[in-house]
Order: sequence, then C-alpha cells, then structure tokens
Amino acid sequence: MSTPPIAFGAGPLSRAAALVHTLLTVEALLLLTAAPGFAALLFLGTDPGSMPLAALCLLPLGPALSAAVYALHHRGRDLTDLHPARAYLRGLRLNALPALKLFTPLLAWLTVIAFTLTRFAATELPGWWAALLGTIGVTLLLWGAHALVLTSLFAFRARDTARLAAYFLLRHGRATLAAASLLVLAAALTALLTEALPALLAAPLLLSLLHTSRTVIAETRKDFTV
Repeated sequence: MSTPPIAFGAGPLSRAAALVHTLLTVEALLLLTAAPGFAALLFLGTDPGSMPLAALCLLPLGPALSAAVYALHHRGRDLTDLHPARAYLRGLRLNALPALKLFTPLLAWLTVIAFTLTRFAATELPGWWAALLGTIGVTLLLWGAHALVLTSLFAFRARDTARLAAYFLLRHGRATLAAASLLVLAAALTALLTEALPALLAAPLLLSLLHTSRTVIAETRKDFTV
C-alpha cells in the first residue's frame, strides 16, 4: 500500500523554510520598531550619567519584544499560509501599552542598579552590597523574562502579570534556569563580540524563550484563564 504524498508546504523542508521566513520577518520588524531608540543611543556617550537617557531610548524595545513573542507564538507552520508581519503588527497593537507598563519600571530599576554599580567605589559601601545589587538585577531580568511571555500571550492586568511572573520564578525553576542561560548567552555575545549581536539574534533567542516557557504557558492557560 503506497504512502499518500505529503501536501506542498507541509513537509520538513517547507516547515524549515517557513520558520526561517518567520524569524527573518519578525527580526526585521523588531529592529524597525526599536530603531528610533537604537539610533538615539549612538549619540550618547559611555559616561554613566547618560544611563537615564539610554533607558529612555530603550523604551520602544519593550513593545517590540512583546510583539515579536506574540508573532512567534502564533507563527504558521505551513509555507503556503504565512503571515508573520500581520501577527507582529497585531501583537504590537494589543501589547504595546501592557508591555510598557511592565517594561518601564523594570528598566528604571535596572538603570538605578547599573548606575550604582558603576559608581560603587565612590559610595564607600561594603563589597557585599555590590553582590546584593547584582543578584537583585539578575532576579529582575529573570522576572522580566517571565513577564514578557505572560504579557505577550495573555490579557492580564499589569499587577496580575507581575505577580504571576514572580510566582513562576520558583514554581517553574527549569524555565527560570533556561531563561538564565539565554541571558548568559546574550551577555557573552555582547562581551566577546558586539553589543549589537543580541539584537540581531533577538528572534531566535525569543523563540528559545518561548520553547522553554511551555510549562509556564500551559499552567497559566489551565489555572489562570477562563
């Protein structure tokens, strides 16, 4: 008995091509959305005093990341039915304001921590304060990773998203560790090569974050949505 032929657009090569097309489209749209802020960063110096302005320049990145997560989550697998740009724009329309409500305070706290650490010698604080601030900063970034996934895929109030993200930090330790590994990878790419590389690889990094957040997404859908 002969095996029925695979429909065009449904084979493994077609799925791979669909994934590449989606990643490239989402990456381009993400960079386009965040481009005004990235362009402004080029005119800022490396002085720590410019950190607040740098944080303002990075604000468009929050909605861009959220829209990208939404588009990657709703990506099509069929090569003949791909609409990544449409999904990205829909995610941007739905999630821009919710993402800013979470991304703005996160960025503010990270800016305060980074500014303090760069001027730490002048504060005359004990060394363990630096370690504490570093730990808080990393925890905030991991919380932000969970919050990004939740606010991109679910329509919760900002305070409920914040609580769920904190809850999942320990509830799903594997997902949190996976997010930590992605942060380490992004930091290594920045330190060893160029700070632009994580931005250029944002789409595959976000797809990896989605993949490792499957348990978080499943539990949220099961226990916290109607």
